[in-house]
Amino acid sequence: MKSKKPLILVTNDDGITAPGVRTLIEVMSEIGDVIVVAPDKPQSAMGHAITINNTLYLNKVSKEDAAIAEYSCSGTPVDCVKLAVNEILKRKPDLCVSGINHGSNSSINVIYSGTMSAAVEAGIEGIPAIGFSLLDYDWNADFESIRKFVKKITLETLANGLAKGVILNVNFPKLKENQIKGIKICRQANALWVEKFDKRQTPFGKDYYWLSGEFVNHDQGEDTDEWALQNGYISIVPVQFDLTAHHFKQQLNSWNLNE
Repeated sequence: MKSKKPLILVTNDDGITAPGVRTLIEVMSEIGDVIVVAPDKPQSAMGHAITINNTLYLNKVSKEDAAIAEYSCSGTPVDCVKLAVNEILKRKPDLCVSGINHGSNSSINVIYSGTMSAAVEAGIEGIPAIGFSLLDYDWNADFESIRKFVKKITLETLANGLAKGVILNVNFPKLKENQIKGIKICRQANALWVEKFDKRQTPFGKDYYWLSGEFVNHDQGEDTDEWALQNGYISIVPVQFDLTAHHFKQQLNSWNLNE
């Protein structure tokens, strides 16, 4: 008999053993039928990278009689989604969830995020998708405090659907459950990393560089993800993969490009 439960694809960028994705798997199993395809090692800040010049390996890591089929992939988070859709799943899933990321993916971080790029790839495939992130980089971060919110947002997404090409970027403040004030629908804040490279040398005298920097928020708006998170709210930003600057098309058409 065909299951009436939604089919949910779970992935992440911290790797298949990360506590964040283990929590996400548990929550999703309360909602639907779950299949997991996640990197076999951490792939943070991989953005929308795909593997084209190396071999890709896909290994089933769950037992044959396990309730949830789990696969580890040697590639990037986007590779995981591509392989899931093309090689594993017999039908398109009803939802793809990515995370729960150990660390923020608010503001400009969405560009670099492997977590969000996996969700965006699902969106490109026509699958409703959500990226979940907690503002705590600790491997042993407390994901229990956000479980009910993850479930609520997932159920609402399944019930209401998403517009074509829209993906939800959900970030949770590092707070206890009873300290979270609620959920805010936000825009992406105008914030960025002011970067620098720490130049060092190997014992053999060869230069190498270590990226560091400071996150600077230039946005004073109270409708942004950064404001929401700093003020005790969960932020949800609807994002899209159409990067066209529609507002600039008219001005660009005024240029003398064809003369």
